[in-house]
Amino acid sequence: MTTAAPAPTSASSSYRQIFKVTALVGGAQVATILTGIVRTKVLATLLGPSGMGLAGLYQSATGVVTALTSLGMGSAGVRQIAGAAAADDAASIARTARAVRVASLVSGLAGMIIVAACARPLARLTFGDVRFASGLALVSLTLLFGGVSAGQMALLQGLRRVRDLASCQVVGALVGTVASIGLVWWLGERGVAPFLVAISGASVLSSWWYVRRLPIPPADTSFDRLWGEIRGLLAIGAAFLVSGLLAAGVAYATRVIIGHDLGLSAVGLYAATWTLSSLYVNTVLNAMGTDFFPRLTASASDHATLRRLVNEQTEMGVLIATPGVLFTLCLAPWVLRTFYSEAFVPAAEIVRWQALGVALRVISWPMGFIILAKGLARLYIGTETSAAVTQLVLLVLCLRGWGLEGAGIAFALLYLAYTGLMLYVSWRTVAFAWSRRATALIALSVLVTLATLALARTAPPAGLAGGLALSSAASVACVLTMNRLLGLDPLRSLRARWASLRSS
Repeated sequence: MTTAAPAPTSASSSYRQIFKVTALVGGAQVATILTGIVRTKVLATLLGPSGMGLAGLYQSATGVVTALTSLGMGSAGVRQIAGAAAADDAASIARTARAVRVASLVSGLAGMIIVAACARPLARLTFGDVRFASGLALVSLTLLFGGVSAGQMALLQGLRRVRDLASCQVVGALVGTVASIGLVWWLGERGVAPFLVAISGASVLSSWWYVRRLPIPPADTSFDRLWGEIRGLLAIGAAFLVSGLLAAGVAYATRVIIGHDLGLSAVGLYAATWTLSSLYVNTVLNAMGTDFFPRLTASASDHATLRRLVNEQTEMGVLIATPGVLFTLCLAPWVLRTFYSEAFVPAAEIVRWQALGVALRVISWPMGFIILAKGLARLYIGTETSAAVTQLVLLVLCLRGWGLEGAGIAFALLYLAYTGLMLYVSWRTVAFAWSRRATALIALSVLVTLATLALARTAPPAGLAGGLALSSAASVACVLTMNRLLGLDPLRSLRARWASLRSS
């Protein structure tokens, strides 16, 4: 992966901005993930796959309602606030901030009321048993907490308060972990619902603490002004609403289909593999997106700048994400055993297929933001709907052919198709195409990933040794290429320091 030419000096600052934000937010998310691993380990150890399956179904059932009632306020708020901040319009920022917080509170309340009121039929549909209705009613609190938290986090992200956002995530994760572990330890399986509520409650408290310190001036609180801002949010929020609803619906349908066909333990295995396969890459993408979306929104009318930003983000995403994907492919059985328990090791092949899909997701991810930055709601809804239908069709077909492993195969095939779709849509929208350097990095990354997958599926020790050797070599190449993009030369710096020491 070192075949790409060094980036021009004028571009190094942009790559460094991407890397700086990714390192800062990514570091915070690593801390958040580590606390999540502790939570998951406790849940898996105390309750086994069935406990994981129960938590997954609770989240999937409420996730559909969350997506429906959230109205896309969080993501729409980021876009609107980022636009106001780019124009240096303090009054507009204040009005949008007030509208986002009010709308988020109302949407969270609506979601909580719907889930609590429909707990019995929702429990019957999800679990086939109404005895889980009380748990669902309690979990409805996560919709209220989640709505409020999403609105507050949108303010931090839209104003590009990256340090505050990172600190908020770490504090919320630590507090939520301590509280949730205590509940599961004390209540056993009855503590799964309180476990989820404690996590979301800690998040809303943490985000409130940091948002209260934002230098936002008082806003015009008249109803007409407030409603006008909310209508503006709803216009773009509709796209995020449909996208979130589709994602939650597909996640819910996937778990229900697997549960009905293969049982609750299979749902637990799938939930575990899904978390593990996307753990590292989701950290990278979420960290990058924290600053990437506001930056892209500010340049939405400048197609040349927009194309450059997407290519730079693609290059850095591939370089940072590829090592994690490769080592996940190689070490899937051992990581499952470490993160969960011996009972989860049979799901290693699912992890590997999902990791391949995640690698393709890294490639397609930056292009998706083009549609959002341009505010093309109908086009975004169309692409997301196509992806959701494709995913469910592939899931049903692959489950019939390969059992639970087919869920991983379906995910990889989905993102193969989705990457092609987004490349076509981006070209039609802003004449986007991968740069020569981005194309070279993508091609090399895909080839190395496929080779590592083949080695990982070979019997150890030969397959493991070969996979680890290839992963290590590719990781070194990624680091060297990234240094060139950042305008760094560590070897030259070491030589200069050594010469300075000798001369002194």
